[in-house]
Amino acid sequence: MKIDRKVKNSMRSAFGNALVEVGEKNSNIVVLDADLACSTQTQIFAKKFPERFFDSGIAEQDMVATAAGLAAVGKIPFISSFAMFVTGRTYDQIRNSVCYPEFNVKIIGTHGGITVGEDGASHQALEDVALMRNIPHMTVIVPADSRECEEVIKYAAVHDGPIYVRVARSNVPDVFGDDYRFDIHKALIVEKGTDASVFTNGEMLAEVLDAAEILKQEGISIEVVNVPVVKPLDMETVIESVKRTNTAFVVENHSVIGGLGSAICETLCGHYPVKVYRIGIHDEFGQSGEAGALLEHYGLTAENIAKRIKLKLKD
Repeated sequence: MKIDRKVKNSMRSAFGNALVEVGEKNSNIVVLDADLACSTQTQIFAKKFPERFFDSGIAEQDMVATAAGLAAVGKIPFISSFAMFVTGRTYDQIRNSVCYPEFNVKIIGTHGGITVGEDGASHQALEDVALMRNIPHMTVIVPADSRECEEVIKYAAVHDGPIYVRVARSNVPDVFGDDYRFDIHKALIVEKGTDASVFTNGEMLAEVLDAAEILKQEGISIEVVNVPVVKPLDMETVIESVKRTNTAFVVENHSVIGGLGSAICETLCGHYPVKVYRIGIHDEFGQSGEAGALLEHYGLTAENIAKRIKLKLKD
């Protein structure tokens, strides 16, 4: 599957527009932000429904606690900030005030991964998926493009319970068309292959699909599997794919510790043990730089991914 790199859209704008769409359908939906409405694009909802938008200021912990209170009286709060702050600064509140009582709070972390770019290590969440995945009752979703992001927000609006959705800062190529429908229970085989299964999500899906095209020219066939739902993981699709290829790779814009790679390893270890190679950030912080240069530096471009897969398949 070839990706048109000339067509890129903002997942954050897709998130903001989807908020308005679900808000029009359900007056119980409210939105909270932590002084970043312009960056997260919750400002789109704020302009449409100012009476249902609340800016907590730079007080993320208060924002989560307020959302828990709103959920307790029947509201459906969507809260948003940079992924680094909405998961890291607020872990205690999310664990004890949202997930423990299973309140219906939707947490949207924008600016995930090293592609936050010039803001540097302090703002580049490389641990957020691991933090949220570890909490009981939490659903964790990482959409790959604007279309999938819209579908995920629509799903979140009707799902009963805590959800964490990670959204990229960078504009990303379109992968899915208007006919795409998100399924919480299913990972999606985007491209079939025979030599290895490559599991990925978020903005890395486009890179992996480009890597598949590079490898195809060299006679290597990889099965590309989009896994937006890190928790609950679609174990059946993962296992069946690896049974066909007998080798697994995971590519993620996240630490290799605790994220999608860990979820895949845990699944295969217990059900179909094979070699799993994880391509991501290896136990280190990010750094300041242009997003594309950082992807290159950390080996997350299509060319680097293809090179890594080819090398490991020779082992």
